[in-house]
Amino acid sequence: MIITVTLNPSIDISYPLEQFNLDTVNRVSQVSKTAGGKGLNVTRVLHDLQGDVIATGVLGGNFGNYIRQQLDAIPVKHDFTDIDQETRFCLAILHEHNQTEILEAGPQVSDQEQEAFFQTFEKLLDQATTVTISGSMAKGFSTDTYSKLIQRANHHGCKVLLDTSGASLETSLKAESKPYLIKPNIDEISALVGKDLSSQDLTGLAQELSNDLFAGIELIVISMGGQGALVKYQDAFYKVNIPKITVVNPVGSGDSTIAGMAYAIDRGLDFDEVIKYGMTCGVLNTMNPKTGAVDMNQFDQIYQQISLEQL
Repeated sequence: MIITVTLNPSIDISYPLEQFNLDTVNRVSQVSKTAGGKGLNVTRVLHDLQGDVIATGVLGGNFGNYIRQQLDAIPVKHDFTDIDQETRFCLAILHEHNQTEILEAGPQVSDQEQEAFFQTFEKLLDQATTVTISGSMAKGFSTDTYSKLIQRANHHGCKVLLDTSGASLETSLKAESKPYLIKPNIDEISALVGKDLSSQDLTGLAQELSNDLFAGIELIVISMGGQGALVKYQDAFYKVNIPKITVVNPVGSGDSTIAGMAYAIDRGLDFDEVIKYGMTCGVLNTMNPKTGAVDMNQFDQIYQQISLEQL
């Protein structure tokens, strides 16, 4: 079973506009409201893949209940910890080939609520083989929360896929117990190593991934949008090539990539299949108007167009 962890879920609202006008009224004819947060995007794609998945994290108030109802309607298994404060809203405005996001910080989670979540997580680990940890944390959680989850998951023999940034990522990398996989983008890697890196310089990127900061991480996937990805697996480096497609909605494509890789890892597939599953799901999400969704009828067609080139 795969556990997906979302410690700052949201109701994601998407407004597609031909043109976004400031300081005036913008009217939208199509609105998408989704049970969101990166971990829940992962959850939905795992469901599309028919993976054995359960979602966990923290939810509060009427908005939290709305998310539970959305998951029940799919249906997806879930076991969230209740908190007093309301779950957040996040807004994405899709306009003129741009994506402008307005993200609420989220609720404050008390020490007692955090402990209740940890107890739930520990209980779920008894049934799990793979864990995904995605996105930001609600206020109250400390920067070492993810490293604590990783330590507990590793103790149970689970492989952990970590997709976060900033202090929580750095703290997890420096902890004794490591995630199996991380999936930063160029900006996040640049922030970690304190250098302005570029997807045009794969040699420079590869050198940075040999930094002691990344020691003990089995698999590192640096997403590069339409240019594919740079992957470090053990001591080898690979450039992942993806087909050119028409971008419909890029929101959630990184989460879909995590879902595909988690599914393949959970099934015990080979390294190249893990990467191809992940990149295929990322591409399919980009082609889909829904966030955190893949059309399985197109899976084989895209999968055959993903290639790995060892550097």
